[in-house]
Amino acid sequence: MAVQKLPLAKALNESLRKALETDPKVLIMGEDVGKLGGVFRVTDGLQKDFGEDRVIDTPLAESGIVGTAIGLALRGYRPVVEIQFDGFVFPAYDQIVTQLAKMHARALGKIKLPVVVRIPYGGGIGAVEHHSESPEALFAHVAGLKVVSPSNSSDAYWMLQQAIQSDDPVIFFEPKRRYWDKSEVDTEAIPGELHKARVVRDGTDLTLAAYGPMVKVCLEAAAAAQEEGKSVEVLDLRSVSPVDFDAIQKSVEKTRRLVVVHEAPVFFGSGAEIAARITERCFYHLEAPVLRVGGYHAPYPPARLEEEYLPGLDRVLDAVDRSLAY
Repeated sequence: MAVQKLPLAKALNESLRKALETDPKVLIMGEDVGKLGGVFRVTDGLQKDFGEDRVIDTPLAESGIVGTAIGLALRGYRPVVEIQFDGFVFPAYDQIVTQLAKMHARALGKIKLPVVVRIPYGGGIGAVEHHSESPEALFAHVAGLKVVSPSNSSDAYWMLQQAIQSDDPVIFFEPKRRYWDKSEVDTEAIPGELHKARVVRDGTDLTLAAYGPMVKVCLEAAAAAQEEGKSVEVLDLRSVSPVDFDAIQKSVEKTRRLVVVHEAPVFFGSGAEIAARITERCFYHLEAPVLRVGGYHAPYPPARLEEEYLPGLDRVLDAVDRSLAY
């Protein structure tokens, strides 16, 4: 078995390398992805090994990057586009929403657009403005896009492989503050389907559902709650669109309580849709209202204040206590 312990960023690098080796139609495009290897070094060494025709340094023009990727996809390529930081994606939002998401339906299914848009997202690295956004709900709302986010190195490796192989456009959100967290990756064993949630800690009293950077926080909260005699289940959603509501329902029917956690603002966030759907599906099982923990409905603050803004252990445990108090 090819099992090794890798940082999440290195797992992504290995996944991209594997995709480039396997399929000559796979291309990587983005700002500084070639010679520099990306600002987080996720594409480090790939241009050197595969050439400038496969790993392409682009101008600083996100709309142009995604628009070019759409054209390449129409010609049979599988472009993997890197948006350098989450807050830089918005110049490309028009291309993503009006072209990338809609062209398959517009062509009555005759055209496929296998484009992956990689976006480092979220806070926790002390960055400046426009470098710590969590805009996943803006993309999950758009029909025609798939939206996913790995929380560990194994999922980073395999989910990126699956996204590249998908004929649908995939917005691939990478939790940048987890880039350096190490975990085991088995490069020969696919851990599961791309859009399926996974129970990462069993429990009986309450379910914590999260994705991306917040899964680690929820696991820490569950461990802290265990010391107080509370059994908390942690569900890694992995996919924001589509959401694996069946997995959430199964867990909630067992624990009878649900807290949804994400870095993005709670207002109109993905947790709102999950809360609504699970309330509809599990109304007679729930012993407490579905609670949400997330960022505040305010522009992302300066770096020195981000720990006050980001949902941390205390806010998650407070929600656990409030839910169990019903």
